[in-house]
Amino acid sequence: MASKVIPWYKKKHVSQVKTDYAYQHTRHVVQQHAERKSSSKFASQVQAQATEAMAEPAYTIPAFRQRTAEETEEYQRVTTNVGKGLAVIQEELHRMRIATKAQVESIAIKNEVRDLMAKKVAVLDDIPKMPDFLVALRPHTVWEKTPVKLFCTVEGHPRPIVKWYKGGVPIDPPNTPGKYKIESKYGVHSLIISRCVVSDTAEYSAVATNQHGTATSKAKVTVKRPSGVAESCQLDLVPHLTEIHPSKLEVTLLDKFRVSFGVEGSSIKLLCTMVVVPDLPNVPPLAQWYRDDKLLKPSKLAEMSVGGGAASLTLPHLAKDDEGLYTLRIFTKDGTTEHSAYLFVSDAAPSAAGAPGAPMSVKAYDINSDYVLVAWKPPNTVNEAAITGYFVDRRESGADTWVQCNDAPVKVCKYPVHGLSMGHSYHFRVRAVNSAGISRPSRASDKVMAIDAAENERLQVIKIEGKYDIVIKDDELEGYVTIPGEPTDVHASEVFRSYVVLSWKPPSPRGRAPLWYIIEKCLAGTGAWQRINTAVKLHSPRYPVFDLQDGQKYQFRVYSVNLYGSSEASAPSEPIQKVDEDGIELPVGTPSAPGQVVATRNTKSSVFVQWEPPKHLKSLMGYYIDGRAVGSKEWFPCNHKPFRHNRFVVHGLIPGESYVFRVQAVNLFGLSDESQESSPIAVEPALGKGVDYATPSAPYGITILSSDGSSMTVAWKSPKHCGGSKINAYYIDKCDADTLVWKEVNVSAITERICTVDNLTEGTFYEFRIQAGNMAGVGLKSAPSEPMKCEAWTMEEPGPAYDLSFSEVRGDSLVILWKAPVYTGASAVTGYLVDMAKKSSSEFVTLNQEAVSHRYLQVTGLKEGESYVFRVRAVNANGVGKPSQLSEPVCAKALPGTKEIVAGVDEETGDIFLSLEACEISETSKFVWSKNYKPIGDCPRVAMTTKGRTSRLTFTNPDKEDLGRYSVVVTDTEGVSASHTLTEDALNTMLELSYAIRHPVVPLKHGLNYEVLEKGHVRFWLQAVKLSPSVSYRFIANDKEVTSGEGQKISHDVASGVIQMTVEHFTRANEGTYTVQINDGKAKTQSSLVLVGDVFKAALKEAEFQRKEHIRKQGPHFSEYLYFTVTEDCTVMLACKVANVKKETAFHWYKEDDEIVPEAPPNVMSGACALPLPMFSRKDQGVYKAVLSDDRGKDTSVFDISGQVFDDIINGIARIAGASASDLVMQCTPEGIRLQCYMSYYTEELKTVWKHKESKIASSEKMRIGGTAEMAWMQICDPSDKEKGHYSIEISDGVTTHTRTFDLSGQAYTDAYEEYLRLKAAAFAEKNRGRVVGGLPDVVTIMEEKSLSLTCTVWGEPTPEVTWFKNEQEVSSTEHTKVMFDGGKFASLVINKVTPEDSGKYSINVRNKYGGEFVEITVSVYKHGEKIPEPKLGQPRAAVPASTPVPPKSPAPPSKTPTPTPSKPQTPLQSMRSPTPASTPVPKSPTPTPKSPTPTPKSPTPSRSVKSPTPPRFMKSPTPPRK
Repeated sequence: MASKVIPWYKKKHVSQVKTDYAYQHTRHVVQQHAERKSSSKFASQVQAQATEAMAEPAYTIPAFRQRTAEETEEYQRVTTNVGKGLAVIQEELHRMRIATKAQVESIAIKNEVRDLMAKKVAVLDDIPKMPDFLVALRPHTVWEKTPVKLFCTVEGHPRPIVKWYKGGVPIDPPNTPGKYKIESKYGVHSLIISRCVVSDTAEYSAVATNQHGTATSKAKVTVKRPSGVAESCQLDLVPHLTEIHPSKLEVTLLDKFRVSFGVEGSSIKLLCTMVVVPDLPNVPPLAQWYRDDKLLKPSKLAEMSVGGGAASLTLPHLAKDDEGLYTLRIFTKDGTTEHSAYLFVSDAAPSAAGAPGAPMSVKAYDINSDYVLVAWKPPNTVNEAAITGYFVDRRESGADTWVQCNDAPVKVCKYPVHGLSMGHSYHFRVRAVNSAGISRPSRASDKVMAIDAAENERLQVIKIEGKYDIVIKDDELEGYVTIPGEPTDVHASEVFRSYVVLSWKPPSPRGRAPLWYIIEKCLAGTGAWQRINTAVKLHSPRYPVFDLQDGQKYQFRVYSVNLYGSSEASAPSEPIQKVDEDGIELPVGTPSAPGQVVATRNTKSSVFVQWEPPKHLKSLMGYYIDGRAVGSKEWFPCNHKPFRHNRFVVHGLIPGESYVFRVQAVNLFGLSDESQESSPIAVEPALGKGVDYATPSAPYGITILSSDGSSMTVAWKSPKHCGGSKINAYYIDKCDADTLVWKEVNVSAITERICTVDNLTEGTFYEFRIQAGNMAGVGLKSAPSEPMKCEAWTMEEPGPAYDLSFSEVRGDSLVILWKAPVYTGASAVTGYLVDMAKKSSSEFVTLNQEAVSHRYLQVTGLKEGESYVFRVRAVNANGVGKPSQLSEPVCAKALPGTKEIVAGVDEETGDIFLSLEACEISETSKFVWSKNYKPIGDCPRVAMTTKGRTSRLTFTNPDKEDLGRYSVVVTDTEGVSASHTLTEDALNTMLELSYAIRHPVVPLKHGLNYEVLEKGHVRFWLQAVKLSPSVSYRFIANDKEVTSGEGQKISHDVASGVIQMTVEHFTRANEGTYTVQINDGKAKTQSSLVLVGDVFKAALKEAEFQRKEHIRKQGPHFSEYLYFTVTEDCTVMLACKVANVKKETAFHWYKEDDEIVPEAPPNVMSGACALPLPMFSRKDQGVYKAVLSDDRGKDTSVFDISGQVFDDIINGIARIAGASASDLVMQCTPEGIRLQCYMSYYTEELKTVWKHKESKIASSEKMRIGGTAEMAWMQICDPSDKEKGHYSIEISDGVTTHTRTFDLSGQAYTDAYEEYLRLKAAAFAEKNRGRVVGGLPDVVTIMEEKSLSLTCTVWGEPTPEVTWFKNEQEVSSTEHTKVMFDGGKFASLVINKVTPEDSGKYSINVRNKYGGEFVEITVSVYKHGEKIPEPKLGQPRAAVPASTPVPPKSPAPPSKTPTPTPSKPQTPLQSMRSPTPASTPVPKSPTPTPKSPTPTPKSPTPSRSVKSPTPPRFMKSPTPPRK
């Protein structure tokens, strides 16, 4: 087998190769074909066509007919010959059939093999593969001015992208038109270089890239020049170069990038200048960039360049992932030279206040076809709330939409993402969550393709005869497998509290059909298996499980499934419980706090911090370091990405300040507890630590300012880097352009950047070069200037301005400054014109149409991020002079954290100042202040002080001379500067504030005021904001000082700041003006009060009233006069409070001077008395009076309940009654339908409104409105359909309206109307039924031989029938017993000459068609001479309703009038009709009453309910319960 081969199907003539392996493979296919007894559709069609083509009609021998002998003989002869021919034909046909069948089978086999090979090719083409050069670049040597073509062939999946490089620099054909041509056809990539020159000699490389990797092919191109050409070349042509490798160069680093600070989303450039010997433009040094010792490669997030004496790394889109230690390593002749500095990247502004910073370092691991494991690092939380979890988002490559992967935040820094689509590429990002909100998203991860990780492992490459490579899959060697085998090694690869990730090995054999998996779980040891991925078709041998319970152990098993069926279950996993990676049950997961933290001095702006690692590391990611200035409570982060080591240098601190530090350890569970704080340390250089300085870089921009024929004045620009110390010297060299011999111009140093070179020859061209020097020495020489001709300037216009510089660069503006030209022309310079153009453009625009006289100009309207160049032209009376040298390009973009100058007044001293806090500063930085862009220097009018990053310009004696525009520049920075215009109005405002601070007054909370106290005393007072114990003051009344003595008392309280004077006898003599003068240290103030006229009269009246009140309160008195309250039961209480009472104090109530004696006598000793007015109504109006008296005096309180007071009381009752009101309930009566609202109390004075369909109802014969003490009602008399609808009652308390409603429509109205009809009929029946009005006793005792007459009055309409009974037997009229019924009114039973046999129980039954009544009488007969027996009361008289059944022995005659029958037989609703039985007994009394406390036992007479269904007369409709 070979590790790297070309697939056989991509080689030519492979189909003609026949080997033993191919034969065996073909035979295996044939066997499979025979076993399945089927073939492809194509093979079946071929075989059917061949069979049909060979088929011929069979020869049929005709039936014999009558032939002659000759005919028979001839027929037999012919038959014999034909039979022989047919036998030959049949043999030939059989042979042809066998051959055709073999040919058809061979074609079918070839087609199947071809299809299988095509499938293999398609599968292999779909397998992800990193780029590989099939044909690499080859070196070329060509002659100058001839073309050359480089080409290569690349394979890979997906198709790689090829980029071309020359010496490591990308080739960009649009920037060099006609020079390069790049082509890509049919997988062949080519680079064509037209008209080669010597400078094209270089190493060219083709870099092929896809998401799986990068491959590079390199080749050297050498361009030679024909002999003899070099002698004819001019000096400006490139000479012939020998081959020099970059590692043979001598490289010296000059200006090195320093510790840098960036913000997420911004960009930064790390630059290092160098000197290269020899300095060959075609052979730049070999430079490599590292971050945290990891080699960086050029990308859209890291742009690298080297050449032109500098190496740079640009990070265009900063993220916290970019934080770290950056190292530039350059290969030199002596080895390597390198430089390192740290880059800090702070969080951008949060999406919501208090939200955490973004996570970082998002990466994907364990990549499968539908699953990846995403991991990241947590952000630092200093002053924000703790992080509660993270959201993971995904995005398909090429799409713009992010999809959230998890519904609930995950608490650890890992998350398994499943449900991906195989072959698709994805990016991932993470957002942190805390109680304040969600962070900004992290930087997206690198592109990840969801592929089957085991796909490549199932491929095998077999080499045949050392020539041919055959790529096959393992499943092709398994034979024809339908159902796959079971998975193996089921285990948990990730175990956390939030989730568990299951992993297993794919089955073997697995078959050729697409495969997926089914997972089951059960509690360990139970065997109750349950499927967990019911809705997910799982293709990867990974699956996250989220819903496991804490404290439970689970087992898992997996099935392999394809379209043919499912495998057996795998062996169950070991019991799995949610624990952390160390096997300890959660929530123990974060590391312990780091140990002791020690901070030591380092430099003027940095501190070295080191600490002991935590005792429990727990897969440590690194550390976060926080700092805090001593005296401040706010912590700030020192790093924004976990730092791996336990020592760190904290940069960017303020020199001279003191700080303390703390450290937190970080792992995937989050941040540990904070360590203990370090001891405070001041930011100062380490003891004995010197400062390393370098020489400055070379000056540049040499320009001529004037020439008189014998001398020339030149100027230049400062070096871009000073080397760490101030530049204090410049040295100039000159040379004649013809001789090229350099000579020194000055031996002694020049401090200014302008010099006049004398002793020159007119008409000669000169070149100049300059060196700068500092305390470290003299730096490099500048590049020679352009040749300058020494000739006298005679033009009338002025010469060029020079030394263009920029200040206050912002996103849309900047200030350009310049120096006046040395050569003024024929007249003085009167102004300047400033021109501007975009970088790389020659189209200049004049910014000021009128020349400005000063040498600066503020440019506005710039486009942020755009770069511009400027030039200045001086103007005099003769015209516009020549333009200045072009400025350096300047980008319109403010430095991060840029602040402006602040004008203010010192609160302590009152000094007026201007102040600037620099956004960045270096150890050598200085603040240079200017007025109108002229350096201030030492000036007695101002004083300059600097502390840390802040500089202050203080005015000693500010006035109008100090007005103007002030600016400040911070040297040795990237251009930190600002300006502020001091206007007259602003100065006057600050002068007023300064005077107030320097001449303070005592601030007052309240000026002088007065108040009247009890006893009629008057208090004059004022309150200061603050008083010292040494305060002094005096009161002045009517221009005379008042002192504390008899009649007035003066005092003060330092704590409250109150100064007061109390006048005990306030009279008319006290009218006038009062003043208080206060002195407290340097501060003074006074306050006056004018107390005259009406103001004085009001104060005097109030004082006299308070004096009288004091006298009144010497005896019993009312501390609170009469007032009213309403209790919860709507009782109105007249209440008052009394004071200074004793037991003998009398209290009396009166209404309209009539004394009221309440049930409970008033208890004055309780301090309060009250008079209840229950069931309050209009009758309770009147004047109430309470009188309190004893031997010390008398006091009276009057309360008039009328008018508004009466209305307020009614509203108070309505407020409670309305809140307690029940819902409207319906009650049917014989008169109609009644709606009732129960409440705690009702009176007609309440403001109640009944409405029907939102229309107010007035009380009438149809609609009656009324109420009782417990409810309000509205009666609908004789209802009809017009009264259907929505009813409501509104109870108003003057503020709130309480509404209760009832919908009387639909079924509710129908049922109510039926009940009304039923009750109306029942009332009519009750009114007209038969009854005994009176006259019958309960017990009769009579002596024998006497006559007994039982007579009673009956009534009924129609006239009732009367029946008498004795001992339950009907009594007939006889001579002994006479039954009479006179006039339909009087019924009587007369017994002549009673005998003992007449004793018994008699009863009368009075009945008509509406019902009747049954009354019983007990009769006792005793003999003459016997003692009258004690009456034995029988059953009390009972009113037996007509529903009592008639005795069976003697039924009553039928009624003349038929009993009315209800129109609807069904029983009315229980809510509208009483369930009381019809047989409820009613006791007898001389006057029938509906109620009696004495129950009546059951009558021996059966009920007649069969004939009379009318309810008894005492039945009432039930009252609904009150809600």
